[in-house]
Amino acid sequence: QVQLAESGGGLVQPGGSLRLSCAASKNIDSYNVIAWYRQAPGKQRELVAIIRKGSSIRYADSVKGRFTISGDNAKNTVDLQMNSLKPDDTAVYYCSARYLDRIYWGQGTQVTVAS
Repeated sequence: QVQLAESGGGLVQPGGSLRLSCAASKNIDSYNVIAWYRQAPGKQRELVAIIRKGSSIRYADSVKGRFTISGDNAKNTVDLQMNSLKPDDTAVYYCSARYLDRIYWGQGTQVTVAS
């Protein structure tokens, strides 16, 4: 059974930083794809950053140069380091993974960027 659990969200001022963590129930190398998405109020869920096995990491244009996704096989976690946060980054952030052709989601963690 695949389980994903996000943590690390909260309230931060514009220009600040947060680090989100996704704890996975299986070794990170088990997944074909692991990614972070976000959904702001009234908007569709959008891709933030993605790691595809055997391929390069990709970021949404809106977060390039500010966000970094990284995996830790020893801890079975995938983190999202978010710097230079803007009010537009306010959203619920979700961890997602594809395992054996099924897609799994975490419950999400709220990130609010406000002064």
